[in-house]
Amino acid sequence: MSKFNYDKIMPRYSVIAFLLTLVAVLVLARAGYIMTAKKSYWMAVASRVRQDSVRTQPTRGNILACDGQLLASSLPEFKLYMDFKQLHDAGTDSLWNVKLDSICEGLHRIFPEQSAAKFKAVLMKGYHSRRTSGPHAGERLRNYEIWPKRIDYNTYSQVRELPVFRLSKLKSGFHVEQLNARENPYGSLAKRTIGDVLLSEENGRAARYGLELSYDSLLKGSYGIVSRQKVLGKFLSITDTPPINGSDIVTTIDVGMQDLAERALENKLKEIDGSVGVAIVMEVGTGDIKAIVNLEKCEDGTFREIQSHAVSDLLEPGSVFKTASVMTALEDGVCDTSFQIPTGNGIWHIYGRDMKDSHWRSGGYGTISLGRAMEVSSNIGVSYVIDKYYHNDPAKFVRGIYRTGIDGTGVKIPIVGHATPIIRMPKKNARGEWVNWSNTALPWMSIGYETLIPPIYTLTFYNAIANNGRMMQPRFVKSAIKDGDTIATFPPQVVKGKEHIASDRTIRIVQDLLRRVVTNGTGKKACSPNYWVCGKTGTAMIASNGNYKGTAHSLLSFAGWFGQKDRPYYSCIVCIQKYGLPAYGWMSSEVFREIADGIMAKYVRYDVSDARDPNSQMIPDVKAGNILSADYVLSTLGIATYSNYPFKMDETQPVWGTADRRRGSVKLIKEGSVKPHIMPDVHGMGARDAVYLAESSGVKCVIQGRGKVTAQSIGPGTRVKTGQKCILTLQ
Repeated sequence: MSKFNYDKIMPRYSVIAFLLTLVAVLVLARAGYIMTAKKSYWMAVASRVRQDSVRTQPTRGNILACDGQLLASSLPEFKLYMDFKQLHDAGTDSLWNVKLDSICEGLHRIFPEQSAAKFKAVLMKGYHSRRTSGPHAGERLRNYEIWPKRIDYNTYSQVRELPVFRLSKLKSGFHVEQLNARENPYGSLAKRTIGDVLLSEENGRAARYGLELSYDSLLKGSYGIVSRQKVLGKFLSITDTPPINGSDIVTTIDVGMQDLAERALENKLKEIDGSVGVAIVMEVGTGDIKAIVNLEKCEDGTFREIQSHAVSDLLEPGSVFKTASVMTALEDGVCDTSFQIPTGNGIWHIYGRDMKDSHWRSGGYGTISLGRAMEVSSNIGVSYVIDKYYHNDPAKFVRGIYRTGIDGTGVKIPIVGHATPIIRMPKKNARGEWVNWSNTALPWMSIGYETLIPPIYTLTFYNAIANNGRMMQPRFVKSAIKDGDTIATFPPQVVKGKEHIASDRTIRIVQDLLRRVVTNGTGKKACSPNYWVCGKTGTAMIASNGNYKGTAHSLLSFAGWFGQKDRPYYSCIVCIQKYGLPAYGWMSSEVFREIADGIMAKYVRYDVSDARDPNSQMIPDVKAGNILSADYVLSTLGIATYSNYPFKMDETQPVWGTADRRRGSVKLIKEGSVKPHIMPDVHGMGARDAVYLAESSGVKCVIQGRGKVTAQSIGPGTRVKTGQKCILTLQ
């Protein structure tokens, strides 16, 4: 018989089901009422606690050197705030009052430029301001500024350890605003080329110049979208669209070469009182820019990178342009390097003007060949040839200059704001009269005036000569990387139409001329006996207000390359602007030589026999100490040893003694054994053996200096106590 009583149980279930149904109907009715009649009210409430479509910043990509070192990176920075209302609501006021002095002392240790008393006055002012009222009082109270400057993460971590601040935000009221800042780990190194990013609340991060601006589309990434919902008085972020972080770009800059070039150039600018300096190093085969320096003298006497002079300065290049002029004449076949030129006493009166050579005061060069004219950088020598063969058709000469590629046609510089060369093409009107030309234009153009060329274009031209006539695009960036994968590559490229800027024969002749310049001519200070150098000096007067009168303002240049004879490694140009005299192109060649020496140090190899002194023996200086180890090392090196102690084949314990270097051999002398609590004699030992032996007697050693032990504070044979301090002086 069933124990379930339907008559009693079923009515109860019916009542419960009815009540639940009634509650459900009421809930649905209430929901419908809210969705219709109260819709506008609750939408207004929701708008106050919800923020839709809030942009979130992506992390900007890094800029890397050619070997992966960081040149520019985005790092977090923090602003420190106190919410005194939250502090009061959490009931932490009493703890705040007790720990205030400790907090202020801690802040003073972290930020020593402000006293603890000043911190206390600032914080007390904020604490008492919780009682004030006004339209913005609540906002100020909740975001009271503790320190006006941004700080890095390490400093923030120190502040976070102070009393009260180490508590949670809801208990302490201490909170921060995190911002992304652009940092350059190497400071001002290649700063103008790397670029900068402007941080602003309105626009986020905006690239200003340099590679930061040129490759902004890769670096900046994409903004994300979040919705912010207020729950229990706190905003929670709900990501609608996640931000896409920027890609890293790998540049061609070599940190070591960049640092070397900057130091060499700055030292020379200080030495000769220069005002502006430029140095660029380019890899011959690829066109990679390994170093690019733009230094400018500031009012305080220091040199900083203010402008991109290497790519934007439009200045008359001077004598480094003579190479293009001679190349044009050789390629056109109008003459050869043996052509004789009557330079006379160094002054040539031509078309109503005087052209002078640098040695006109000493009587000039007389009659010389075109090759010798290049060696000594004779203005008359080069101008004579060009005027003789192109005077009636100057357009042919300019077309030849364009053919060399020094005009920049097809060259792409990925730096926003770069200038392009200006080289005039002669033009005639309908009557056959020159409209933009004069008789003196051609002679002076041939020696580097009447033209405006930024240094990087001049270097690209010289790099092409070193590269056997193949002109490479200057390359600043090799690739773009995201999450470890290469997403874009920028391979070396030849300038369109410049696979051969001249015939092989002409290139070989010009290469030989530029070699003779550094061996027999004005570029001797750039020459090195350890590697192959070719190049050309240049000196040009810089016009001021349209004329060359007044205080001398000169551009001193040297452009060339270095490496092996048949395999040049790098090309380089150095340009220095200087007021006053003396001013010579060889001043720049000295900087070139210092840069080349530093770079070539990793390529030059010497035979160890070159360092051998025939008057001395190749026996190393052996320190006192464990003579068992010394015997093993010397025997391995093939150096004869003999000793007053018979070394055993299986001996492993140290054998203490001294070493006496003899002619052709080393004598190892065993001394007495170490006794407990008796200070041994450790003179002449290295730090490792001296500490081991001394501490075996029970003392504690303190090391000062490096090298061999020259003094010990506790004399040999002295009885010592365990833990007694002994100072060992090494030199």
